[in-house]
Amino acid sequence: MQLDLISVVVSEYDEAIAFYTEVLGFELTEDAASLTNDGRPKRWVVLRPPGGGTGLLLARADGPTQEAVVGSQFAGRVGLFLRVDDFDAQLRRMQDAGVHFVGEPRTEPYGRVAVFVDIAGNRWDLLSRL
Repeated sequence: MQLDLISVVVSEYDEAIAFYTEVLGFELTEDAASLTNDGRPKRWVVLRPPGGGTGLLLARADGPTQEAVVGSQFAGRVGLFLRVDDFDAQLRRMQDAGVHFVGEPRTEPYGRVAVFVDIAGNRWDLLSRL
């Protein structure tokens, strides 16, 4: 068994794709035309970290209920965790790209961590490998 995808509700596909690929370094692995359950057009957009692993399924907000959760899918808590091999290099890359970090990096028993906000407004932990 494997957790394959996690949905992230976004305002627009292309801006989100650019953020996750150009800023975070994810790879766009799928981008195909699709249909909603009631037959309206949408896209099936999947991004994965280099080398595979659990991916993000970008879901464009469809209507007021979904628009209301863009950026607050986790009720203001950190809900996504990006573990990297070179914490300092990734931190610099993201800072140079203008990513908003919530506070300074800190050291915890599980590694170095810095909380950042993605293009949709969701909070993530950038984590060092142990």
